[in-house]
This record gives sequence, structure tokens and C-alpha cells, in this order.
Amino acid sequence: MKKVAVLLAPGFEEGEAIVTIDILRRLDLDVELLSCTTTRGVTSYHGIPMVADSTLTERSGVLYDAVVLPGGPQGSVNLAANPQVIDFVATHDAASKLICPICSAAARVLGGNGLLKGRNYVCSGDLWQDVKDGHYVDAPVVEDGNLISGKGFGHVFDFAFTVAARLLGDEAPVREHAEHIYYRW
Repeated sequence: MKKVAVLLAPGFEEGEAIVTIDILRRLDLDVELLSCTTTRGVTSYHGIPMVADSTLTERSGVLYDAVVLPGGPQGSVNLAANPQVIDFVATHDAASKLICPICSAAARVLGGNGLLKGRNYVCSGDLWQDVKDGHYVDAPVVEDGNLISGKGFGHVFDFAFTVAARLLGDEAPVREHAEHIYYRW
């Protein structure tokens, strides 16, 4: 079974995290929430307390099939400023595991730490203007090698379904779930 780490830092965008976790778990992927603080408790962007499965420190030596990085104005700043997060992402990237930022995480965490490495990506707002090592593409979801980036909360279902399909190596079960739970506005 494929294993996914979802990194939660204080101020994470709860909608991006929860929808992605929900979709991946519906498709029987093993999702582990990792707190990027000293405790398992993390408070979201809108003040919702959550309890992660473990801390990043406790799982720093584990290699996952994918690393999901939810955004959030403060959440992505906190992820980007955490050397342990940067090392964890870099280690997974070097092992060709999926790196999956959404919203501001692509620009702030990856772009702000030289981890885009010239790849195509998408992020929210105009954060792309400060990124020097990647190529911004204005699309809901952008895939480039092992990087899957999502534009933001408004595209979280597309992002989560894309990550799930890549992990499963099969779009059929993902499309089947999508038909039952995802309705365009």
C-alpha cells in the first residue's frame, strides 16, 4: 500500500489538508498526518485544532511515496522556515517520491528554498513572481516529473484526485470516486 505524509504546520489551510486526506483515504491509500511542531497538536489557519498521527521528528527517517504540503498564509511560511521540513522534502525529492504542494506551498516552501529545480509548477495568487528556480504555469494542477502542484483551495479536488491517480497508477478507481463525490459548480 502506498504511503503518504501530509505535513501540518501551524496555520495550515484546513480545507486543502482535509479534502486531500479524505480523497486519498477513500482510495485506500495509507495517509499519515505529521505535525511539524514539537507536539502532535496543530492549529489550522482558521483556528481549528487538529491532532496529527505523529510528529515529523518521529518520522524523519521514514520514506513515503508522496509528501503533501498544504498551504495557508501562515502554514506555508512555517513550513518554509522549518529546516527539518526542507530536509524531509529534499530527501523525498532525491528519491523521486511525489512532492505535492498546494496553494502557497509551492512558491514559499519549494520556491523559497531552491527545491523547484527548474520544474513547472502552479501556486496561488502572485507568489510566483518571487520564485527564481521554477516555471509558473497558470492551471488548476500542474505535473512535472515527480512534482504535482495545485493552484489552491478552489482546485483541491482536482489536486487530490491527480495525486491519488499517480499513486495508484490507475485513473479508473479515482474517476469512479470522483463521479460520486465531486460536482462542478
